[in-house]
Amino acid sequence: MSTSDKRKQSLYFPEEMLKEIGAEATRQDRSLSWIVQQAWKAARTDLMRIPSPGVPSEKSAEKSADKAGGDAPK
Repeated sequence: MSTSDKRKQSLYFPEEMLKEIGAEATRQDRSLSWIVQQAWKAARTDLMRIPSPGVPSEKSAEKSADKAGGDAPK
């Protein structure tokens, strides 16, 4: 049997969301933790596409470069 690294962490959810997670946990006969872990695994790729605050996306970097060296009047 493999051992996993288990760390205790408090997470806070809006009441309605927690009710939905709890209902799904009951429906699947799983723990809240298991449901949240599966949701993270399912959504991780999509979440990684969201740009970080303060880090320009490729599109905004291209727009900035166009403005800086583009068609400025002489």
